[in-house]
Amino acid sequence: MDKYLISRQEIEQLQGLEKSHFLNNNAVRTNKSLGDLTGLTALGFHIIEVAPGHETTELHKHYHEEECVYILEGSGLATVGEQNFAVKAGDFLGYRASGEAHTLFNNSKSQLRCIVVGQRLPQDVADYPRLNKRLYRNKGISSDLVDMSDITHPQVGKKF
Repeated sequence: MDKYLISRQEIEQLQGLEKSHFLNNNAVRTNKSLGDLTGLTALGFHIIEVAPGHETTELHKHYHEEECVYILEGSGLATVGEQNFAVKAGDFLGYRASGEAHTLFNNSKSQLRCIVVGQRLPQDVADYPRLNKRLYRNKGISSDLVDMSDITHPQVGKKF
């Protein structure tokens, strides 16, 4: 891939891809993946738009990857662990590896527009606490989604 620059005009003209989260039908967004267009493989860089009443993703946490969000336009409600934060244009959210579970909900009457950046490690583990699920991801090999109640400790053979 030879593209290193995407101009503002090109970004504005990009259609974007409508995506929904595989575990949350209300997590619907339009995604412009600028990192993919320039050949980035270890880092995702996206401009997303979320309509009123929708979430960006299912509430989740990563054990190995970091993510962050910068609000460009609009406002919403960020859930981080047990806390909710009103967020607006100019606010920044940093989600560290093994930190609290998080999601972002557009509770306003206008479009929410954000930059979302995240690592793309070969392996990661993610929890979805509202659904009591854990995802094991091995890039290029497999992804396994399991119920938390079915996980056993490998050394003692007991369930958590």
